[in-house]
Amino acid sequence: MLENLIHYFDTIPSAHRALILAGGIAFFWLVEGGIPLVRFGYNKWKHAGINLFFTLTTIIINFAFATIIVMGSDWAVQQQFGLLPLTGLMGWAQLILGLLLLDLVGAYFIHWIEHKIKVLWRFHMVHHADTMVDTTTANRHHPGESVFRAIFTLMGVLICGAPMWLVMIYQSMSALLSQFNHANIRLPKGLDKAISFFIVSPDMHKIHHHIERPQTDSNYGNIFSIWDRLFGTFNYTPIEQIRFGLDVLPDETTGDMRFQLGIPFNRTIKTDE
Repeated sequence: MLENLIHYFDTIPSAHRALILAGGIAFFWLVEGGIPLVRFGYNKWKHAGINLFFTLTTIIINFAFATIIVMGSDWAVQQQFGLLPLTGLMGWAQLILGLLLLDLVGAYFIHWIEHKIKVLWRFHMVHHADTMVDTTTANRHHPGESVFRAIFTLMGVLICGAPMWLVMIYQSMSALLSQFNHANIRLPKGLDKAISFFIVSPDMHKIHHHIERPQTDSNYGNIFSIWDRLFGTFNYTPIEQIRFGLDVLPDETTGDMRFQLGIPFNRTIKTDE
């Protein structure tokens, strides 16, 4: 089974990667309609427009970095560079450790940094500016932020010494889990809590999208919840108390494309929530 998985992701066509992304959005979009966490009463297609634009820019930037990431992975494997070659682990153990390390560097760490460095936070504010968080919010990243995240993905590949099949599995899981934990779905509280002990659940991540600190500066994880628990950034706030958005931005700007693109360069916007 693992050999077939490795072979598939080692040679996965770009069309299949696109299908995973689009299929995830479509699936969670449908589930949201059946068991919504919040009944926004919005025009779902209109709301999705700006988020899908940012999803497209994210895809373009990721493809632009793809060759560099492939080269980095190939070099690391050839030179036996990185933590995975040092451990000598193979099979499922290599897969699990690799996913954990890639998630730590390529998702948790860069996300934490974006909240701590004001220049990076200005770009990340676009993601938090969405006042109606749903599955389309997952890839609502300013193009500048997409570049930062691609760089940290490359760093994760090199630190890990990850072969390309592992990188492809990670990126596929990252896309699907991000869509899952942003999705506007209501799970039974017991189930959501149980999920959150292993992977980032919808309620756990929604806390991160609260309008104020300290919730905004917590629950940074994307795939695995272990990093928030390990580094003391886990926060539990009842989901009923959560309000989406940022208190330094007017709610009506959430769908204003020009305004959102200009946030990193707009010095009239405060960077402290």
